[in-house]
Amino acid sequence: MKRRGPSAVRPLCGAALAAALLLPVAAPAAAGQSSAAPAADGERQELPPMPSALDPGDGAGECTAASREKAEKQDWSRQRLDLTQVHRHGTGAGTTVALVDTGVRADAAGLGGRVTAQGAAGDDCVGHGTFLAGLIVGEGWGRTRLPGVAPGAKLLALRGTDQHGSADAALVARAVRDATAAGADVIAVGVALPKRDKELTSAVAEAIDAGAVVVAAATPDPPNAGTRGETPTRTYWPAGEPGVLSVADMLPSGARPDNALPTDGVDLAAPGAGVVSGGPRGDGHYLGAGASVAAAFTAGTAALIRAARPEDTPEEIVHRLTATAYPADIPQLDAYAALTTVLGDTHAPARARAAAGPVTVRDAASADRAANRATVFVLLGTAGVLAVLWAVIAVPRARARGWRPADTRRD
Repeated sequence: MKRRGPSAVRPLCGAALAAALLLPVAAPAAAGQSSAAPAADGERQELPPMPSALDPGDGAGECTAASREKAEKQDWSRQRLDLTQVHRHGTGAGTTVALVDTGVRADAAGLGGRVTAQGAAGDDCVGHGTFLAGLIVGEGWGRTRLPGVAPGAKLLALRGTDQHGSADAALVARAVRDATAAGADVIAVGVALPKRDKELTSAVAEAIDAGAVVVAAATPDPPNAGTRGETPTRTYWPAGEPGVLSVADMLPSGARPDNALPTDGVDLAAPGAGVVSGGPRGDGHYLGAGASVAAAFTAGTAALIRAARPEDTPEEIVHRLTATAYPADIPQLDAYAALTTVLGDTHAPARARAAAGPVTVRDAASADRAANRATVFVLLGTAGVLAVLWAVIAVPRARARGWRPADTRRD
């Protein structure tokens, strides 16, 4: 394992979070097909999928079409991250997140003019980078309100792929260097490469030395993913580089998707299935999935922390993200706890200290039901005790003073 930070837990938000954790999620659909996104209340929404790459041999020159569909309800991921509460404590204002992906259309719906694109990154034919940008700095346009994690931050778009979304190590390394030169506070890499590259290794090390928090997808996104039982575990890059926060995707249950590629050294898991955001054309919504989605949510959280704690080093911010995560086999991102928890050494609260070891995901629904039953028993028990005390103590004293029940009193 590359690194495993300590885990902790924030108090759960009752039945709302329990419902969010237990929502069913549809498997990612192939490009061009419709897929169902789970809403926060469990209902499903039909939305077109956002591809992570295009097939250059299938309709070459055609970009991802504008979506005609709009989400009617908020998806489970925002509910899981508790963004309504998070934004009461910070929006990432004053920070810059550099996004290395397929590019971002700066004037896309919901980005609020906070995006600048360098070079070819302003042309997003695939749409994937624009989709991720909405998760990081989106302002939550329309009645559905689908904000990004850090809607007050600025975003610098850089391309790490060709026009069709195929990742290239040289392009990613150049993009990381450009992000460092621009003084980015957080660098989010949405692509995952199967081989290590010397130039990329050097670029990442320089970025961290310059003070940037580097967050990367732990694995490639669907449809590049396969079947875990048939694919050997391997490390992907730059997620495997020292100091990089490697993020994997998770379902509402906390488990990784069945088609997720196996990898090691993962630091965090974050929502990465059935997630809704916008694209470069039109004002409709798409459904996205994959480790890049999880990395975008985490990068937005890192921007929140940097804005609130500008003196923290990249190592300290990474530690905060992992130390406040919900404890599981792969610790799960807790944006609210990461932003609000007071960490310390010997005086740190229990929720900010390391878990004794890997634990399984909590079944929040069962826990809430148990808690409700316990509350009922306590209330009934208390009522019974009070009734006995009243009968033993109060009634004899009252009778001694001449009190009688209403139907036995004498005129």
